[in-house]
Amino acid sequence: MDLRKLKKLIDLVQESGIAELEITEGEEKVKIVKGGVVSVSAPPVMAMPAAAPASAPAPAAAPAGETRDPGQEGHVVKAPMVGTFYRSPSPDAKVFVEVGQAVKEGDTICIIEAMKLMNEIEADASGVVKAILVENGQPVEYGQPLFILG
Repeated sequence: MDLRKLKKLIDLVQESGIAELEITEGEEKVKIVKGGVVSVSAPPVMAMPAAAPASAPAPAAAPAGETRDPGQEGHVVKAPMVGTFYRSPSPDAKVFVEVGQAVKEGDTICIIEAMKLMNEIEADASGVVKAILVENGQPVEYGQPLFILG
């Protein structure tokens, strides 16, 4: 489906009072949910190659598990979304937290960039940062451990 057509459909849904729009053109199907997701499905022949990458996230979960050191006990702060992890608000700025630093619940501890939006991630508990489990600029998965607070 043409990207200009998709953009017009998204704009129409945003401007109208409808909550959901689904259009089928031949074997292509587009579903747009207001305030939600845009999904485009291709013909079944094209869907088969897409099934292979769907199994790819399983190995990605393994490194997240490996980052947990059995000796590191405490509260684990996990990624609330998929995106790119940043320790500071800009490349030349001071990092939000360092290992050994005390944080209070609600303090900003990092940023996760998702779809060009910078999302400040706050500590969901108070404590001292015992470990930072992710490198700056690294992609993170939903639920991946980011910090250990003690």
